[in-house]
Amino acid sequence: RPREPGSEEYLDSEKYQLRHWDLERPDSLGPLIARTNAIRRQNPALQSDWSLVFHHTDNEHLVCYSKATDDLENVVLCVVNLDPHHRQSGWTQLSLGHLGLDDRPFQVQDLLGGGTFLWQGPRNYVELDPGVLPAHVFAVRRQLRSEHDFDYFL
Repeated sequence: RPREPGSEEYLDSEKYQLRHWDLERPDSLGPLIARTNAIRRQNPALQSDWSLVFHHTDNEHLVCYSKATDDLENVVLCVVNLDPHHRQSGWTQLSLGHLGLDDRPFQVQDLLGGGTFLWQGPRNYVELDPGVLPAHVFAVRRQLRSEHDFDYFL
């Protein structure tokens, strides 16, 4: 029942409920939320929504979006599995210009789950199992390092 006549807020709305969560449970989202918040604080691109760009995927259960700073020094690409029960996979169709990229290979470093992957071009394969991790939060690295990028000291 509405809180006040004409109001869309309800008297028993979750917004007014206090809940106590057991953060020590094995299935607690506490560590995932803490890691996500740390990533948000460490990446200037995630501090606002003005640069939000959605990228196409060929699977309706996957959403792909990016955020970047003005100078493209910090670019974050996220792919999220919207299906909480099943593994989903598919191909991205990235808007390379919004990421400051061209057709050369680039790295994506998964800040949430770990791992670094070499991608090239707009079409790249992703697979997410919600039982393991429901999303990738990638830092996009345009400059690849090779053995020529290191200083050697004798």
